[in-house]
Amino acid sequence: MMLDIGNPCHVRLKIAMKDAMRDATSSTSSSTSNGNMSSTSNGNMSSTSNGKNGNTSNTANSPTSNPTSTATSPMTSPTSTSTDLWSPRFFVEHFKGAAKIYQRGQTFQDRFNMDAYATHCKENIYYPFASLQDWELGSFLLCSSLSMAAIDQFLGLELIKALSLSFHTAKDLRGHAELLPAVPKWQYRIISTTHPTKQPLHLYWRDPLDCIEALFNHPHFANELDLTPTRVYDTVDCTMRKYTEWMTGDAAWSMQSQLPDGATLLGVILSSDKTSITNMTGGRMATRNKASSHAFLLTALLPIAEFLHPVKRMQSFHQCLDIILEPLKQAARIGRMIITCDPLDVEGYFDECSHFRLSGVFWPFWRNWPLADPSCFLTPEALHHWHRQFYDHDVQWCLRAVGAQELDFRFSLLQQLTTFRHFKDGISNLKQVTGRAQCDMQRYMVALIADAAPPGVVIAIRALMDFRYLSQATMIDESHCGLILDALKQFHDHKQEIIACGARRGTKSNSVLNNWYIPKLELISVIPSICQVGSLMQWSADTTEHAHITLIKDPADSTNHNNYDAQICRFLDWNEKCRNFQIMTSIITQSRSHQQAAASPTIDDDSHVGGPGVNEEVVADDLWGPRHIVTDFFKIAQQVSSDIKAAKPLRTFLVNTSMAIHLNFDASIQRIPVDVVAEKFSLPDLRGALADYVEQEGHTGLPTFHKLQGPRCAQPDAPLPFDDLRVWFKVRIQQASYHGQSTPPALMVNASPPSATGKYGHYDAAIFTVDDTKLDQWPASGLKGVFQVSARVLCLMSEKLAGHTVVEVHLVMQPLPPRGKTTPWAACFLTYVQRLDVVPQRRGSSLEHTTQMHILKRAVRSAGVPFGDILPLDQIRSFAHIVPRFGPVADSCLTAENSAHSAQVFFLNKYIDKEFYYAISNS
Repeated sequence: MMLDIGNPCHVRLKIAMKDAMRDATSSTSSSTSNGNMSSTSNGNMSSTSNGKNGNTSNTANSPTSNPTSTATSPMTSPTSTSTDLWSPRFFVEHFKGAAKIYQRGQTFQDRFNMDAYATHCKENIYYPFASLQDWELGSFLLCSSLSMAAIDQFLGLELIKALSLSFHTAKDLRGHAELLPAVPKWQYRIISTTHPTKQPLHLYWRDPLDCIEALFNHPHFANELDLTPTRVYDTVDCTMRKYTEWMTGDAAWSMQSQLPDGATLLGVILSSDKTSITNMTGGRMATRNKASSHAFLLTALLPIAEFLHPVKRMQSFHQCLDIILEPLKQAARIGRMIITCDPLDVEGYFDECSHFRLSGVFWPFWRNWPLADPSCFLTPEALHHWHRQFYDHDVQWCLRAVGAQELDFRFSLLQQLTTFRHFKDGISNLKQVTGRAQCDMQRYMVALIADAAPPGVVIAIRALMDFRYLSQATMIDESHCGLILDALKQFHDHKQEIIACGARRGTKSNSVLNNWYIPKLELISVIPSICQVGSLMQWSADTTEHAHITLIKDPADSTNHNNYDAQICRFLDWNEKCRNFQIMTSIITQSRSHQQAAASPTIDDDSHVGGPGVNEEVVADDLWGPRHIVTDFFKIAQQVSSDIKAAKPLRTFLVNTSMAIHLNFDASIQRIPVDVVAEKFSLPDLRGALADYVEQEGHTGLPTFHKLQGPRCAQPDAPLPFDDLRVWFKVRIQQASYHGQSTPPALMVNASPPSATGKYGHYDAAIFTVDDTKLDQWPASGLKGVFQVSARVLCLMSEKLAGHTVVEVHLVMQPLPPRGKTTPWAACFLTYVQRLDVVPQRRGSSLEHTTQMHILKRAVRSAGVPFGDILPLDQIRSFAHIVPRFGPVADSCLTAENSAHSAQVFFLNKYIDKEFYYAISNS
């Protein structure tokens, strides 16, 4: 079983962090890598900040000018501050007296230089390896999953023997690893139990204080920590509270108020999970730190006790945690369970516990841990409490309410989207469903059960979906909390419809259940947790689930399957040593390069001399940063805009500050006549649409808005000032986060023509702005519109969106002027789109009652042909997803290739993406 120990105070990275300090009054123990911090110890909190609003700075070897100075005085009243987390300005109240600096401590480089073999590194920084090449090969082999026998076989190759290596066997190599600078040491102990077990319990663990000091000291996390409790408001009168990270919650503020002046709260995350390491041995639990790139350290391997007595017991789990977490706790006890039964009488004890629905643990590990309150630290968790609850219950309700065959068929009819999973065979027979698959099901479920399930069931499922999406926001204010409560209330108001239609049934008996005894459903009251610990997405266990592979299963593959616990610990020890050694040698190498460049007489006076030198944080990020990085097209667009050599028009560019657009440098079709494009894409009015565009807006070359309205003026064979087009089959669009805290991955809008693999082509939907007033900016504006009501019949006739419209993108192009000529209209990218109009609903609403989605209908001209027209690409504002409205029963003639082409009415699926959900729900 794996148990995570992490730090909820982290602002930008979820890293493993804990109480790294020893003495509340001592100023001699320090642990930050920049040496600007010492600490207090009070149970599960400690440490202090670097003097900048409580934010630590752990840049290696950066000396402090005033190592005994205190942090900047906290404000006694809210003041306006701007941070890199929030794009607008918020009003932040910092906890007064929460951070104090005592004395300079050891930096990352200091510890490296204090190693017993540091003197050898002065001449050879790669010692105990002979050279850079020797170290690179050794590091690769040590960090691989190769067994000792496989390494010996590799080193025995004649080609490898010819190399000048300092090691020739796996034993030599691992001897070198033992000489590298030390990392937190592993400890071993046999756990004694009151009741007999089938096998002895072997516990492997490391001091969690040492683990946290190693991470807290690391240059990779420079300027990444926020250790000061805050209260964030969106207005100066402090009427609307906002919750994001743990430090913005009430729990952190309350805990800080119980600490001595100058102490800083540093929380501890404990997350446990069970994994099967091999098929040859018994169970094992592993304790590890929260994963973000390499920001975690395996802390313990917990044994799973198999008692001779048939009753399951959890006491050994708490007994192990007591040993592991002892450095984090004080001796004072905060409470105990009193039961009128002897715990040694197993049968009577568990019988008595069952009356009170107790687990039977009479010595919980948190019993003597100040400020460790289960009501606070047992937080709701998205992966298991929400996504798993959806698959275990919501999906089963939908399968029974709609019919498994019908729902599977509807899933198979959806047009495949880039990035998102396509369930071509449905969902009823899936095996080993991952959290990613559960999230992808949620994207489509509400739109697919509409009209097929009873209205009350659709409302109940949709309400739970709203709850999940709203609760996953990274920034939540008090009005947002009200929306979460409204969604839960709506579910409870309609949940009996699920029972009424026979959708809630027992897993084994398959009989209808008339109760709601669902543990996960009882845990969805999340508002108290949000107020206490901030946004709940920071506690998701998806990263720790993945760490099973890198921290347990991969190391286990390199063992000989005998005493694998110790071999796993040794493997991880070597890996950590290699990573730290690689970082330090890279820093030293770059530092020497800077010094040589500064001393070189051939360098200009303004080059390097007097510069800041090597940036340890950048070096650490390059080596420790995540390997799968989201491409930031905002950053790329800014870079190419200042590059005078970049090809024009720019393929990557910004649309105001909230949208980045990227086209491949090489178009899908470099040059093709207009009439050929019209035939290839089945767009008979393309020439006329281009002629209207050039006539109305193409002469000046100035950025203007196309309205996407009015009759076609040009003839189908109208002349154009160009004959050819450059065509792209896809365009990537990246939007700024709705809550402004990160950059989401780019989404792809496809506009590919009919082909051998797709008879009707692949055309995705998007939202364009068609209003030049610029009063509302996406995504804050949402899909807002004004209603036009007929006064004669007093009913809603149509809805026109004043700011934005939904379209189906059929063509992305660039007009190419005749060779040798330049024209203003050739400097922009255009799209041919077909408009989708919002269908008015009952009582003047723009949303369908059960799904709370917009209903869209293909717009047509007076002649009955689709309403197609030209829009500049820079008017695009968002990716959109439309789902055909299949009705009570989907047409059996439909397929994934023709469903979108054949449909005339669609749902605007707001659940396709969380960012899109937040924007569209603002309508």
